Amino acid sequence: MDKLAGKVVVITGANQGIGKGIAKACAAEGASLAICARNAARLEQTAGELTTAGAEVLAQQVDVTSESAVQQFFDAIVRRFGRVDILVNNAGAFDGGRIDEVTLAAWNNVVGACLTGTFLCSRRAFGLMKDSGGGRILNIGSISAQRPREESGPYAAAKFGVWGLTQATALDGRPFGIAASCLNPGNVRVERRQKSGDESDDEPMMSTETIAQAALAMLTLPASVNMLEAIVLPVEQLYLGRG
Repeated sequence: MDKLAGKVVVITGANQGIGKGIAKACAAEGASLAICARNAARLEQTAGELTTAGAEVLAQQVDVTSESAVQQFFDAIVRRFGRVDILVNNAGAFDGGRIDEVTLAAWNNVVGACLTGTFLCSRRAFGLMKDSGGGRILNIGSISAQRPREESGPYAAAKFGVWGLTQATALDGRPFGIAASCLNPGNVRVERRQKSGDESDDEPMMSTETIAQAALAMLTLPASVNMLEAIVLPVEQLYLGRG
């Protein structure tokens, strides 16, 4: 129950789904939390749940595609906690369609939330970790980064980019004791997939608690060890050779 005692964990997109699941798992292990999301009402509700459960929580509405908003968020974290030990880049967006039908607005929304946001948050957290002796950055990717579905150009491209950024961050972080890793989930029963009506939502699904436990395993390794990449998916999910 105390694997993260004394640690400050920052989680983006933490108001629901995978981010909320990871926040709850980290709180149960004694972490102090700094969480953000775009939806302020859901974020406030999640922060209340975490606080009621005994966690120390800083919650702030943030659009991670905005450099100034990310800067202000991390400034608030430093004022409150004085440090960042772990960053979980979970914020993202999904949109798609056949490549000739994808709008630039849809492309920019997905790439901005998934990839640009990951870069902006990693850049600031890296600087803080470098000055305090190290830390961990966990990027939430997707199995779409390796085997895309049809009509998923923006999301697949963004998640491929997250995996590349993870590797580059891991290389840059080695001299400073900063480990960067990427968790690629398969189908997770998040809120979006409970009510979209999409055919793929009838496929085998994992709970958010399951993927949160995988994230926690990666985050609580000894400081000298890094699980660079993990793929977690339902046994029956189409993946190898999927179309």
